[in-house]
Formats: sequence, C-alpha cells, structure tokens
Amino acid sequence: MASTLSKHDINGDWASSAPNLKKNLSLLSSEQIELPKMLLEMGQSHLFEHWPEPGVDDDEKRAFFDQVAKLNASYPGGLASYIRTARELLAESKEGKNPFDGFTPSVPSGEVLTYGDENFVQFEEAGVREGRNAAFVLVAGGLGERLGYNGIKVALPSESTTGTCFLQLYIESILALQDASCRLAEGGCKRQIPLVIMTSDDTHARTMELLESNAYFGMVPTQVTLLKQEKVACLDDNDARLAVDSHNKYRIQTKPHGHGDVHSLLYSSGLLNKWRDAGLRWVLFFQDTNGLLFKAIPAALGVSATKQYHVNSLAVPRKAKEPIGGIARLTHSDGTFICRTMVINVEYNQLDPLLRATGYADGDVNSETGFSHFPGNINQLIIELGHYIEELTKTGGAIKEFVNPKYKDSTKTAFKSSTRLECMMQDYPKTLPSSARVGFTVMDTWLAYAPVKNNPEDAAKVPKGNPYHSATSGEMAIYRANSLILRKAGVKVDDPVNQVFNGQEVEVWSRIVWKPKWALTFSEVRSKVKGSCCISQKSTMVIKGRNIFLEDLSLDGALVIDSVDDAEVIVGDSVQNKGWILESVDYKDASVPEEVRIRGFRINKIEQLEKSFNESGKFCLKP
Repeated sequence: MASTLSKHDINGDWASSAPNLKKNLSLLSSEQIELPKMLLEMGQSHLFEHWPEPGVDDDEKRAFFDQVAKLNASYPGGLASYIRTARELLAESKEGKNPFDGFTPSVPSGEVLTYGDENFVQFEEAGVREGRNAAFVLVAGGLGERLGYNGIKVALPSESTTGTCFLQLYIESILALQDASCRLAEGGCKRQIPLVIMTSDDTHARTMELLESNAYFGMVPTQVTLLKQEKVACLDDNDARLAVDSHNKYRIQTKPHGHGDVHSLLYSSGLLNKWRDAGLRWVLFFQDTNGLLFKAIPAALGVSATKQYHVNSLAVPRKAKEPIGGIARLTHSDGTFICRTMVINVEYNQLDPLLRATGYADGDVNSETGFSHFPGNINQLIIELGHYIEELTKTGGAIKEFVNPKYKDSTKTAFKSSTRLECMMQDYPKTLPSSARVGFTVMDTWLAYAPVKNNPEDAAKVPKGNPYHSATSGEMAIYRANSLILRKAGVKVDDPVNQVFNGQEVEVWSRIVWKPKWALTFSEVRSKVKGSCCISQKSTMVIKGRNIFLEDLSLDGALVIDSVDDAEVIVGDSVQNKGWILESVDYKDASVPEEVRIRGFRINKIEQLEKSFNESGKFCLKP
C-alpha cells in the first residue's frame, strides 16, 4: 500500500529529469522515496525511460525499488558509493592506469618448507597445537558449470575410489585437526572448530541440502554457519550507468562481486567478536576445489603461530610469467621520509610489466632454483584474528575493488557486455598499515595445490607442461601426493605410468587414499608405517580407520580397510588380487554421469580385499 507523500515529494523539481518516474511516485512508500532521488542524483534517469503510466505494471515497479533497496543495503556506503567508485575505476581503466603505479617491487620474506624434514615436522606440530584456536572459512559461491558439472562444486567427488566430495573431505580434515589439537591440550579440551561457508544465490540452498542430507559429515550443526553473498549492479558504460536486465525492464542486471565479500560478511555477522571472546586466534580462508590443501594447512598454521604473522599466504613455487599471481613486496614513497609498503598478490599480467618499469630489465625471470623469485599465490590465507578485527573495524570489511570491462575497440568508449566492480579475498593486505606482519609459506606444488576448475575441452588445450587444473588432474594429484608421502615415510611405491584421459596426459600413481583421521600430518603417517612395505603401480589402497598400521605389507591389487576408533589393526604380509582398473569413458557420452565424464575414466572394481573391524580391541590382518 502506497503511503501519503508530501506535495514536494510528488511534484518536486528533483524528479523533473525523469517524467515517467514522476508520474509513478505515488507508488512508493515513505521509506522508498529517497531511492529514486539518489538514482537521479547519480545520473541514472535512463532506468525510468520506458516506464508506463500508473496502473500498468505497478507490482513490477514496486519490485524494482525492492531490488534497489537490497542493492543499496548490501554494499558498504550504499549504491551511490558503488557508482562513484565505479566511475573512478572505469576512468582509470580507460586511461590504462596500472593499479601499482609508483610502487617498486621486491622479493618479500617468507618461509620455504621442504616436506618431511625436521623443520617441516616442527611447524606441523606447532600448527596442530594451534588448531583448536582456529576458525575456517570456505568460499563456495560458485557452481560447477565451468567444469561441465551442473551441481555445486563442493559436492563434486574429490576422487573416485571413495567418492568423497570436497565438502566432506574438508569437514573431515577439520574434525581430524580438532581431535588432534584437543588431545595435545593440557587436560584435553572439547572445543569445536567453527566452519563458515560463504554461499551465493546459486549455491546456498544446495549447500544446506548437502549438509543436512549427510548429517553435516560428522560436524555438529551449530559448528557450521552459512553466510550468503549478495550480487552487485552491472554497469553499461564508462559513466557507470546501471545496466537494465535485457529480459525485464524493471530489473537491474546483477553479477557476483567476487570472493572478497567474505570479509564484509564476516564483519557484519558478528562472528569475529564471538570467536575472539571464545579465545580463538586464527581465521583460515580457503576455496572450494583443492583436494590437497589440508596436507599443507597444519605446517602453514605453525608458521603463522611461530612467526606471529598477521597475514600468511600459502604459496607454491611458480615459473616466471606463469599465469598465477605472484606474491611481492611493494614499496611506495611520496618523496618524503614516509614510505608505504605492502606484501600482496600481484596478478601475473601486472607483475612482469611492473618489474620492467622499475629497473628490472628482464622482468619476471627464474632464479637459480628454476623458479621465479616471486612465489605463486594459491588464495589460501591465514589471518590473526585480533589484528583482523582491528582492521575491519576501520574499513567495515570493504576490500579494494577493481573493474575489468571488455571494450568493443581501442577507443575504450563502449563495452562488449556489461561489467561490474569486483573484489578478491587475497587483496585484504592492501588495507593494512606498513607495520603489519605479512608473510607467506611456500610448499611444494605436489603437496598443496591441485585446483579443479577447467572443463575437459579447455584443459586439453592447455600448452604442454602447464597444469590442466581439471577433475582429471585434480584426482591424479591426490594419488600422487599420497604416494609421495608414503615414500617419504619409507614405503616403496612404484613409479607412475602415463595415460591419456579426456585429451590430457597425466601421471597415474598407485590409487592411495586415506581418511584425514588416519593421518593429518607426516609424523602420523610415519608412526603408522613399519617394516618393509611396498605397493605396486596397479594397486589401490583405501584406509578409513584411525588406528590402522601397515607392517611389512606387500600390496599388488586392491585393499580397503576400515575400523572403529577403538580398534587397533595391523595390516601386513602379501595382498594380491586382480584389483581395480581405470577404464576410459567418452566425455561426450551423455549416458555416463557428469562427475565421471569430466574425469574421462571410471573405476572398474574387479577384485579386492575388503575388511572392516567394528569392535574395539587389537587385530591382525595378514592374509
């Protein structure tokens, strides 16, 4: 029901630039009247050009202002601030301004770890101790459409031997850290590690359904909080005119704002203060389809605790000019004694030109190690909670934005399609003072980084030698990592063979998988391997129980072993059978499930030794 508006509101000069709007002002409530004023002041009169007389489409007109109110409320500073920022950034984009102009890059300080050595083990132990003082934040706002998968990405199986989806893998890893950390606490502890999942309109309901239908994969429901990210308005031109939806003239086109919104959502939710009051110290941010991540997290958290970093970015070695952002220390001087420094991710297409413009004639080059001086950012952050709250209190959680319009031609006067402002989670350090302790932790790529983000057709076009980042390569990376970890622990694991699936040549290692509760750290793996063990390349081994020990095991086939937590099982001697084999499938065969097609293979379970121990006690499995 429309409210009674003043004569000035209905007939005032402020609406004269939009006569069609002026005719319809009586539809607005008193709370809404400021919205059209703001839009006209910000040069958005085009939104009302095609509005008909009152009495026609009135419900749609009201819905328009409901959407404007939502866009206004969900952006720090409101829609007017969004438009002003957009104009500034669009002007800089048209001029070709580099956002890092005036900054001089240098190699930042950080920790470079070698898996399995004494230093790594010490950091892992420190990280496990700190685990009970951490909260985890999963950024999961995307669908799997880019992968050729119509579900939400966190529901995609991380590997085929168990079918464990990414969300289950992450939750079970957090629970394993929780249990291990609490066991180390003096007198024990019962603290639950919180998990926040940032969703979107596309993923929210399906993420909740996935959790509820699987009993939260073992977590207590109150441990998990879903925060839904809102979209932002699209822009039609360099004047930041808001784009009208092509299918509905009463709707503004919207798109995602980027995963940087996670900071403002956490700030506005009140969770950060709640965590601080509960004694938590760390917030760990991670993304949705990296099946290796939790192999690196304990040691990285240990680095943060030991070095007292305010921000710690997980990184991997990167080749010079490789298309992955590099972590760099940037210094800016305004000609006085005051310098501004920040350690930040610099996108690969900005890093090389920046280096060349600041005295590095060859730009981004490899060092004597064979890798760039600037490590590769993998968008996994560990942030110290107290300092984080201090900074977000100043900014409200707002992150430096950017705009990336696709221009029709070199004049940069028109866009191919609408654009919008975006922000990235890893740009948080841009707001920090120079005194902030910002560092990084470099892990081997095989241990820490195998994202699943490309569909088979795009992956097959990747230049030879570059990572595919597909469901195929992501699964093979899990087997590779587990095989190499067991090798480090003294197990003889055969070398891989090369096979081609979906046009991608990959290394196929022994298909070795274990639940996180079996071993979260290298020390745990090493403690559960005894004697002389060997695993053939054709073998599959799945370990699901906590206290399962491999002792003089010779595996040539498939072995699946499970046990309750109170059972202690020794697995040894020779296990030999026909095993499980990988069979190629056609990516275009619609009769095959999507999650199988995008890998290019299925597992044919011909023969296996499968044993479960469902009672407490000590057992020995020696076929």
